[in-house]
Amino acid sequence: MKLPRRTFLHLVAAAAALPAVSRIAKAQFYPARPVRCIIGYAPGGGTDIVVRLVGQPLSERLGQPFIIENRAGAASNIATEAVVRAPADGYTLLGTDAAAAINATFYGNLNFNFVRDIAAVAIILGPLLVTVHPSVPAKTVPEFIAYAKANPGKIGMASAGSGNPTHLAGELFKVMARVDMTHVPYRGGGPAVSDLLGGQVQVYFGSFSLVIEHIRAGKLRVLAVTTPTRFESLPDIPTVGEFLPGYVASQWVAMGLRSNTSAEIIGHLNEEVNAVLADAKMQARLADLGYTMFRGSPANLGKFMVEETEKWAKVVKVSGARPD
Repeated sequence: MKLPRRTFLHLVAAAAALPAVSRIAKAQFYPARPVRCIIGYAPGGGTDIVVRLVGQPLSERLGQPFIIENRAGAASNIATEAVVRAPADGYTLLGTDAAAAINATFYGNLNFNFVRDIAAVAIILGPLLVTVHPSVPAKTVPEFIAYAKANPGKIGMASAGSGNPTHLAGELFKVMARVDMTHVPYRGGGPAVSDLLGGQVQVYFGSFSLVIEHIRAGKLRVLAVTTPTRFESLPDIPTVGEFLPGYVASQWVAMGLRSNTSAEIIGHLNEEVNAVLADAKMQARLADLGYTMFRGSPANLGKFMVEETEKWAKVVKVSGARPD
C-alpha cells in the first residue's frame, strides 16, 4: 500500500525521534529506587557535611532517598575504587574532594584512573585560609615569606594528612615562595587546628569551616585566601596570588558517577544538582561553610577535573611530596 506523502513524512519524523524520546524517558524514570552515595571520609568532615547538605533537597526533587555511606581511609581512594567497581547504573554516587585529583599522582599504584573513570555531576568550590599562630610576627604574606626565609626548616606546616589538599597547598606555596617549612601531617583537620592553637605548629592552609571561628575570636591570624579571587565572606583578606602571581589552590567537594553511566542519567543528575545549588538559601548555607557553587555541564566539570589533576601532578613532582 502506498502511503500519502504527508503520512510517510510524519512516520519518518516519529521514527527519528524515538532515540531522543528513549533517552528522555530513561532520565525521567531515574531514580526509581534509593541512591547510595559513598563518601571517602568519616562523618562530620567538610566533604561529608557538604554532600549531605546537597543530598537532602536533591532527594526531595527526585523523590528517592540518598543514602550516605562513609568509607574513610587511604586518602579517599577506598571510596573512589568502590564507586568505580559498582554497576554503572547511576545508583552509586561518589562524594569526594580535591584529594582525588592529587591522589592520581601522589599514589602510584591505584586500581583506577580518577579523570577517566569518574564523571562529575557537581562541584562546590571553597578557599583554604593561610592561617598562622599569633606567635608568628608576620601580618602579611610578604612578611611571612621573609620570616620563613629567615627561619629555614623551623616553621611547622600542619596538614590534615599527607596528600591532603591542605598539604599540597602548602607545598605549592613553598615552591613558589622558595621557602623551607617542615611538613607536619595529622589524621584530619581537627587535630591539626588543635596543635596550631597550641603553638606546636605555626601555619596551616586550613579549611574555612575549621579555622574561621578561631580567627574571629583572635586565637589565630589569617594572612590570605588561596582562591584566584577574594572570598565574598572575607572581602578584606587578600589572595595569595596577589603576592605570588599564579598561585591558586582551591578546596572543592565533588559528586560523581562512573563515567560509563548513561549520558542521560549523568546529564539529568547534573541538571538537578545545579537547580539545588541555584537556590538562594542553599547558596547562603554554603557560604557559611566557606563554599560557593561551580555551576556547569558535565563536560565543563570534567575539564575542571582534568586541569586540577594535571596541576597537582606538577606540584607533587616538583615538591617531591610522598605518602608518609
